[in-house]
Parts: sequence; structure tokens; C-alpha cells
Amino acid sequence: MTGTPLTLDALRFEAAAFAEEESRYGEPTLFGVTDGKAVGTYLEHKFTSHLMARYSFSQGNSASGIDIPSLGVDIKVTSVRQPQSSCPFKSARQKIYGLGYHLIVFVYEKIDDAISRTGRLDMMHAIFVDDSRTADFQMTSGLLQIINNAGNAEDIVAFLQDRNLPVDEVEAWSIAEMVLKNPPQQGYLTISNALQWRLQYGRVIAQAGMVEGIDRVR
Repeated sequence: MTGTPLTLDALRFEAAAFAEEESRYGEPTLFGVTDGKAVGTYLEHKFTSHLMARYSFSQGNSASGIDIPSLGVDIKVTSVRQPQSSCPFKSARQKIYGLGYHLIVFVYEKIDDAISRTGRLDMMHAIFVDDSRTADFQMTSGLLQIINNAGNAEDIVAFLQDRNLPVDEVEAWSIAEMVLKNPPQQGYLTISNALQWRLQYGRVIAQAGMVEGIDRVR
């Protein structure tokens, strides 16, 4: 590890360089592997090692819940065939106000070479998602539409209940009052309710480079 502190700009640059390099590399241990979680773990660890060789930063642990807590960034790896992953559920408000941290999303297509018996990850996309854009698209767009239509707290509570947001009635009213005072920003993830949030990235991939806060780094 060097003494150079890792910054968000450096992280974007290194994500692009890493994706370019990884797309050319055939890995014998990935040959025949179909478990997306195993591929994701491999790539996350390799990218973290890539960063550690060049910069100083604090690594994530179970307490922080994200990969680079010093920058407030989590690394996500997903197949282009079904671009999604999971993340810890902390609060139903994350669906409205965002996850609370930025994302670096690597989207790959895995190609096995039977002759060399290696698996290559063709990095189709590397995208930085600002924390301000990590809320659910339909939830935030619906709430913003209610506000634009001069909606009140009752309208918002009804909307939250229709959307099956995992909160009780007291929390729903508390959220409604907050939304009226502090409207959310438009999010671009699709977040499915579960014991863990299920994040889907199709819209992020489509909008990268076209929306402020969603940057296509490769």
C-alpha cells in the first residue's frame, strides 16, 4: 500500500483501467464456474487488491457493511445476463432517500475458452452511481409526482401502502411528513423488498452518462 490517499476521482480512473485490463485476462480458476456469487467475490477481491497496491484507504468489514468506507463506496459485480445483486436492509427509507453510499458497478459477460481452459470476464460496463441516485426509481418518481400534484401526507401514506413499503402505519406517517418537508431526489435503482434489498441495475446501465450522478467510467 502506498501513502497516496484514494479519492473518488482516482477510484473512477482505476475502475476503468481495471475493467480494461480484466477484459483481456483469462483466469483458469474461473473456467466452468457458473456461480455468480463466486465470480463476484473473485472480482471484488481482485479490484480491492489492485487499489491497495496503489493507494491507502480503509477496507470494509462486517461493521461498515461496504467495501471502501473511507469513501462511502460499495463495489458491486453482476452478470450482464441478469444485472442485479443484494445489499443489507437497514431501513425502508433507503428506498426513498438512497442506500447512503455510492456504488461502483462492474457488469461482465463471462466467456469460457475450452482450449486454454480459462474463464474471461469481458467487462461490458463500469459505472459509478452517486449516493444521491441510489433510491428506487418507481418509489421516488411516484412520490415526486404526488408532491408536484399538491398531494398531502394522506396521499403519500396511501402510496407507500400501495407499494407495500415494509413499514407500519406510524412509520408511514413519519415518512410522509419527511417527504413533504424534504422531497427525495430521483433514484435510478430498482429495489425489491426482501430480508436483503435486491438491487437491479438495468436502468442505471441505460442511463449511465446521461443523468447527473450516474457516470459511465468504461
